[in-house]
Amino acid sequence: MEIRSFLAFDLPGVLREGVGEVHRDLVPRMRDVRWVAPDNVHLTVVFLGQVRQGDLDGIGSAAAAVCHAFSPFRIALEGLGTFGGSRRPRVLWIGLAGDIDRMGGFRDALQDELQPFGIQRETRPFRPHLTLGRFRENARPGEALDRCLKERAGWTTPPAVLDELVLYRSDLRPGGAVYTRLGAWPLSGSR
Repeated sequence: MEIRSFLAFDLPGVLREGVGEVHRDLVPRMRDVRWVAPDNVHLTVVFLGQVRQGDLDGIGSAAAAVCHAFSPFRIALEGLGTFGGSRRPRVLWIGLAGDIDRMGGFRDALQDELQPFGIQRETRPFRPHLTLGRFRENARPGEALDRCLKERAGWTTPPAVLDELVLYRSDLRPGGAVYTRLGAWPLSGSR
């Protein structure tokens, strides 16, 4: 049996509050967006895709080894952006600031350890973000989107610490994805 899964960080209070603030501000202003429930927003580090249930223990051991080498990350939320540009946007996201370069090294180390399990390696540079929503096909948000992006251009939250990596199962349902925690490992190293 295979399960759809990913490795991610849950958001500490101040970051979760920032996501909630942006969500409350944008939902009434932005139509044609399928919003992610604020409680489901997390920082994905590696999307594993479909993995064999029998590989979960090995994936957990690989994740634990990398977490044992790295210290916690300090990050803040910073600004809004889109994938696909403002004229044909696909995804609306919140940007991050802080230990981003070191977190990229963490992602690469995880990918190295996960190769024996057939996990597809991401070759693009690590660009961490929090997905707020996905635009419906043929959405043309125009000035509403431009205004929201401009208003949040200098917006930031106080920094918070990410200190535990979580393995999630993702079950896609008509009402949205349902996430189940399968394991978690503290970051306890010095790298």
